[in-house]
Amino acid sequence: MMFRWLKRYMPRGLYGRAFLILLLPVISLLVVVSVVSAQRLFEGVTRQMTTSTAREVQLLLDAQDPASLAEALSIVMRPAEPQDVPHANLRRWYDVTGIVLISALEERLPTLLAIDLSHPQFVRLYLEQSNGPVRMTVDRRRFSASNPHQLFVNMLFFGVLMTLIAYVYLRNQLRPITRLARAAEAFGRGRTVPYRASGANEVRAAGNAFLDMRARIDRQIEQRTSMLSGVSHDLRTPLTRLKLSLAMLDGEEERDPMLRDVRDMERLLDAFLDFARGAAEGEPEPVDPAALVRRIVEDSARSQIAVTLHEVSGTGTVPLRKVAIRRAIDNLIGNAVRYGTRAELSVVLTDRALRIRVEDDGPGIPEGRIEEALRPFSRLEPSRNQDKGPGVGLGLSIAMDIARAHGGSLRLSPSARLGGLCADLVIAR
Repeated sequence: MMFRWLKRYMPRGLYGRAFLILLLPVISLLVVVSVVSAQRLFEGVTRQMTTSTAREVQLLLDAQDPASLAEALSIVMRPAEPQDVPHANLRRWYDVTGIVLISALEERLPTLLAIDLSHPQFVRLYLEQSNGPVRMTVDRRRFSASNPHQLFVNMLFFGVLMTLIAYVYLRNQLRPITRLARAAEAFGRGRTVPYRASGANEVRAAGNAFLDMRARIDRQIEQRTSMLSGVSHDLRTPLTRLKLSLAMLDGEEERDPMLRDVRDMERLLDAFLDFARGAAEGEPEPVDPAALVRRIVEDSARSQIAVTLHEVSGTGTVPLRKVAIRRAIDNLIGNAVRYGTRAELSVVLTDRALRIRVEDDGPGIPEGRIEEALRPFSRLEPSRNQDKGPGVGLGLSIAMDIARAHGGSLRLSPSARLGGLCADLVIAR
């Protein structure tokens, strides 16, 4: 609950989250080591060395023969003009040890006037004497450790090096997971890509379970298609004989109604076959959805079906099963003109999705019964006009299965423009 706001800033991908898990301990370790090292090396050691040097400087100030003692202590001592004394201590902004050095010298040397740390190798001390100010030049290595930045350079270098090595190893461990995710996503879109289980034992187990599941689903679809195809094929033979027998009857009043029943049964068999095939026909190929919809509208116009193209937005191609998508659109058009007087199509293609919309001016579907309308063999007699043609309740189910096979969905809603049903076939790119 307390860190819910932090989720929006966290990476969403597996690689990003794993790399973040890898970096957090490394960065935390570097920060802790840096703080401890700064306290021990920059502060403790520098203060100790500065205190020792300050004692030597004070000894030189109190000596009877400062010249010989200065030579022995390797300190250059010269008189200084009052105008040469800096008004304040001089220090470079990145000189961290200089802060501790100045503090320790001011505590130990009461006659200290100013400290000049502008030179990287020397420290110049300006002190007040009875005969005027003096300047002492001392080697910087006597106040603090030389090249203290090397510790941070080494930590940074080896930290980056070990992070890169760990990232390469981590990427090799995550690659089987991403391959499994791509294979599962492709199967959800109706494509079967080559996949072999690899990686750690847990990833291999998940991969093998996915392969078994994919094989079972493929067998189930194949068995369903084979069963319905066989039943439909077996029924066509007696239906054909029945049609021929009815055609030989003399009485038209008795013959025509029975022929219509036979034709209705043939259409039902075709609907069963379409439902059995689903979206399993062919492989996805680049298709221009605008050109496909225009062709469907032209074919419908030749068949005396009241269909018009309302809007086309966007250009490009989308990987689609052309035959299956056409069957889904034909079913939506047939559903629209069966329960309305006309249908209008719209195509919107963006960088992220394809949307094919079919609207009609019929009675529509109540919002509470949309889920029921998408079920196979579901017919909503109270809200749909059944006198305008036979139906088995598979048109919307077939369209929904085809949309799901392409990684999309079928959305039903009231049409704000025509007042009937609005069916959106949405497929992600």
